[in-house]
Amino acid sequence: MTRSQSARTAAKQRDIQEEVAEADRKGRDEEPKAMQAGARLYPVPPFPKQHQPKPGHEAKLDPQPMYDAPFYKGSEKLAGKVALITGGDSGIGRAVAVLFAREGADVAICHLAEGQDAKDTIAAVEAEGRRCIAFAGDVKDKAFCTRTVKCVVKDLGRLDILVNNAAFQVHTKDILDLSEQHFDETLKTNLYGYFFMAQAAVPHMEPGSAIINTGSVTGLEGSKDLLDYSMTKGGIHAFTRSLAGQLVPRGIRVNAVAPGPVWTPLNTSDKEAGDVAKFGANTPMKRPAQPEELAPAYVFLASPQCSSYITGEVLPIIGGY
Repeated sequence: MTRSQSARTAAKQRDIQEEVAEADRKGRDEEPKAMQAGARLYPVPPFPKQHQPKPGHEAKLDPQPMYDAPFYKGSEKLAGKVALITGGDSGIGRAVAVLFAREGADVAICHLAEGQDAKDTIAAVEAEGRRCIAFAGDVKDKAFCTRTVKCVVKDLGRLDILVNNAAFQVHTKDILDLSEQHFDETLKTNLYGYFFMAQAAVPHMEPGSAIINTGSVTGLEGSKDLLDYSMTKGGIHAFTRSLAGQLVPRGIRVNAVAPGPVWTPLNTSDKEAGDVAKFGANTPMKRPAQPEELAPAYVFLASPQCSSYITGEVLPIIGGY
């Protein structure tokens, strides 16, 4: 290559370099936009600063979580089925209850002490033309779990789907500040609750039934501010895979959904008000999910028409990580 050719190549490379630099400068001037790929537009941060005492109430959230999925059309994927959903009064649990009903299932929900939220969920399920009953209690209590399952079978006639969804989450930024009481509450709610409910439900479930556990992106990636919660979610993923193998001979499928940030009372009753305002902004989609964006995955995993060959899987729905 001659000197003149070398000079032309170097000049061309500088031109390319400048083109890219100019594009970078323009990109810095443009604020990244939240991704909207659904049937309707979803709220984006910043949200109003807000914080709630535990257990949190959906009716008090601003903006209100979107759970009713008006563009989702049912097709009898769960016709004749009965589902029990823990934490079914609000958030993901409420959205799942509504879509299960739209697909033909009768629904039972468990909640801790959110009476009005539970009434709202019952009304939403009944508006779909299905039956809904609610049980108030603590999933850490084995007797409550056993009693609830027996009542569901007695009142609704059977049990085909168990959704373990109830959870306790409160951040702690330093391991030295994580008290034994806090650690115990998280592990017993998130692990014992899932175990007790599954143990109570399995004897009543026929081949073709399904258990769906709610995991988390924190169980996949960890979270420095949610040390105990992340431990439980990783444990739930392992529990899902292990129980799935155990229940293959019974014909019961066991899977998990691992959500990223979702706009529910769980998070607004955990995070500080300023952090709530930015909730979900650090995902590639630049926003949290709404509960109705998660619920179809639960329908998919519950339906024998859709997922008869799927068990032991953890399905991440995490906004593009």
